[in-house]
Amino acid sequence: MAEHNDLGMQGESLAKKHLINSGYSILEENWRFGKEEIDIIAQIGSELVIVEVKTRNSDFFGEPHEFVSKSKQRHLIRAAAAYIDKHDIDLETRFDVIGVILNKTVEKIDHMESAFQPSW
Repeated sequence: MAEHNDLGMQGESLAKKHLINSGYSILEENWRFGKEEIDIIAQIGSELVIVEVKTRNSDFFGEPHEFVSKSKQRHLIRAAAAYIDKHDIDLETRFDVIGVILNKTVEKIDHMESAFQPSW
């Protein structure tokens, strides 16, 4: 497997641990709808949380969460709508981004709640 894929998997694992330690229930990981994928679907209280995880080995080119483009946001919103419809979910939904910096000397997690808003 490519090194960047390993880094991404490690970042998602750290993000999942962070969410669990923060009181979230993990409902799905790497949930797919066609070509769309949601890294983590979680719940806390009465909120459904759609989580995009961005992992980088440094922040030299910017913080990881800055790499969630408008196009990626649209894909996440479309996939979330499909998930909500398929599972008949009636919860407030928010979109979070967890940025992970991970290398031999740094392990940093930045959880941005409500990182962007859908226009349902």
